[in-house]
Amino acid sequence: MHPRCGFISIPPAKRRLKSPIDLRYTPGVPLRRPTDRRAWFAWAIVAASIIFARAADNAPLAKATGSSGDWPRYGGTAAGNHYSGLQQINRRNVERLEVAWQFDTGETGGLQSSPIIVAGVLYGITPTQKIFALDAARGTPLWKFDSGIVGTQPDRGLAYWSAGQGKAEARIFVAVLHYLYALDAATGKPVLGFGERGRIDLRQNLGREPAEANSINLTSPGVVFEDMIIVGGRNPETLPAPPGDVRAFDVRTGKLRWSFHTIPHPGEPGYETWPKDAWKTSGAANNWAGMSLDEARGIVYVPTGSAAADFYGADRVGDNLYANCLLALDARTGRRLWHFQGVRHDIWDRDFPAPPVLLSVEHDGRPVDAVAQTSKQGFVYLFNRLTGEPLFPLSSAAYPASSVPGEAAAAEQSLPSKPAPFSRQRLTEELLTTRTPEVHRWAVENFRKFRSDGQFVPLAIGQETVVFPGFDGGAEWGGAAVDPETGVIYINANDIAWTGALADSANLTGARALYTSQCSVCHHDDLKGAPPDFPSLLGVGRRLSYAQIVSTIHDGKGRMPGFPNLSSAESNAIADFLANGQGKEIAPSGPPLPAMKYHLTGYNRFLDPDGYPATRPPWGTLNAINLNNGEYLWKIPFGEYPALREAGLADTGSENYGGPIVTAGGLVFIGATNFDKKFRAYDSSTGRLLWETTLPFAGNATPATYSVGGRQFVVIAAGGGKDLKSPSGGVYVAFALPAEPRP
Repeated sequence: MHPRCGFISIPPAKRRLKSPIDLRYTPGVPLRRPTDRRAWFAWAIVAASIIFARAADNAPLAKATGSSGDWPRYGGTAAGNHYSGLQQINRRNVERLEVAWQFDTGETGGLQSSPIIVAGVLYGITPTQKIFALDAARGTPLWKFDSGIVGTQPDRGLAYWSAGQGKAEARIFVAVLHYLYALDAATGKPVLGFGERGRIDLRQNLGREPAEANSINLTSPGVVFEDMIIVGGRNPETLPAPPGDVRAFDVRTGKLRWSFHTIPHPGEPGYETWPKDAWKTSGAANNWAGMSLDEARGIVYVPTGSAAADFYGADRVGDNLYANCLLALDARTGRRLWHFQGVRHDIWDRDFPAPPVLLSVEHDGRPVDAVAQTSKQGFVYLFNRLTGEPLFPLSSAAYPASSVPGEAAAAEQSLPSKPAPFSRQRLTEELLTTRTPEVHRWAVENFRKFRSDGQFVPLAIGQETVVFPGFDGGAEWGGAAVDPETGVIYINANDIAWTGALADSANLTGARALYTSQCSVCHHDDLKGAPPDFPSLLGVGRRLSYAQIVSTIHDGKGRMPGFPNLSSAESNAIADFLANGQGKEIAPSGPPLPAMKYHLTGYNRFLDPDGYPATRPPWGTLNAINLNNGEYLWKIPFGEYPALREAGLADTGSENYGGPIVTAGGLVFIGATNFDKKFRAYDSSTGRLLWETTLPFAGNATPATYSVGGRQFVVIAAGGGKDLKSPSGGVYVAFALPAEPRP
């Protein structure tokens, strides 16, 4: 019995008494020793259980080596480990969590943001990218900043910088689309000495003019090191796209301090892995996922994505350094220290999707400072943090050549031998759904039309190729959590199949050619899209005004980047094509690009006719891997479909977006699941579910934990938005143990 219920009954048989002895405990009232000797044993049990429970609730708020009580960075710490030393909430009492406060932004559109908490103040973002500060203990507003720009892109977090302790100068750095703002942390007002009246334009200083034509948005926050903020950006996945330079800016003035060219310039290492002068025309190879930092050594670890265009690279023959790389850069100068390229000449959109995690492991009997990087393919790469040496051997293998004219797939790719992949690698008939006999027959019939042979099979013209795990992983942008005391990494993963095929673009002209080159990769040649992530554009002219369509093309929305590179005539031509089916004969600006000879016909989830994955469960997993030896501690299905659960099909797992956190209290907290809107706590040692609650909207975000006034809180942004069939919102919900009087 838990002493909070205030009642215990000792049966006569166990006490050798003639009648049961009932003792009641009232919180706040001292427990007195009984005078009746018969009741002594029962009293001792009650007292011990109360002391034990109080010890759990009143354990040191944080381990000596753990958190100060703040959550001051995206990912919790500079190391990006999603870890807190707080342990007031722990395995023994987590079931008693209740809502401490709730803050509704009053907006719809969804949230992917993880807040930061410093000195009792929580800083967060609304769905339209307004910035706010709350009293972190009560959830009451302190200030709000509205840039006047309606944000249309995901905005996953903020960064904090302070000149020192106490009442020293402190700033919040946050992006609204392509602008990076510096706000006074106390008032929310722009710091006028930073850039132009408090902001800098990230479209500038990229070597591509005019700057206004560059499409770049900062969807993941930069990292603060000393007096600099280091940023990447989200770029288009089709050409034209700006280069994905990694840049550092002065936190006080906004002036550019250094740039690292992810598409090397002449004379820079890696230049030979691209065609001559590719840096002038190629794009992306960008850091959109965020970074991690070794503060003591001054090293920033930067994962990069694929080069544009994603699925056909005739204009970028070669390995294409530094796309698809984990980069270790000197944080003071931007100088490359080492790199690892996860995919050579990527034609599958296999970005490194999340910041890496820094930790120390026991390897070959000695401690090693390491960096762990998750991947969309379902692998964890583990390297010596200083040298880049892999701690588990990499296995290189030859893969098929491309059958697409002009394409030159890399002859070899490398994958780690350990740990084993956390997502399945090759789809076969044995892995197809058996949910009903009818959908199984449907799945087999359609699967036999596909090419399916595991990783790194080049896409073909006119035939669907299985990508498994799908284009969204495996691992995704939520990132992993690591307990630094055990070396265990916690990774949530998707485990469903997608397919893709290429088509010839050569004979397309006018607005149809423009639509195909810029839009069909997501919305398909037939405009049907791939809901819920990529909505259908059929009948869009009945849902949106002509002006709204043009505005969305220019600024982007949700997963869709903006296309400011298009002239007004080109944007209008695409809008006419979408709204009215017109095919204006207007040529794209500039010469046609060779990479556009072939285009992806669309991202396609392999779903059954009822909209469920056409593979066997699990469709999502939560994994715990001991990185000291590369072995799994546990693995469980993660997420569910409420309708299937009601029909008796539980533990299916589901797609999930947003990451976990882990605490010294032995808990893994995670929302992330798309369809059930649950927020859960698991035992970090066993994977046993200890607590769950239903959020107002899906928690497609990474939670945070912090303490104020001796009380630990766990907060998550719940906004949904990933499932277009369900309502979206923008609510922050904080949980804590009940605030009870102390005896």
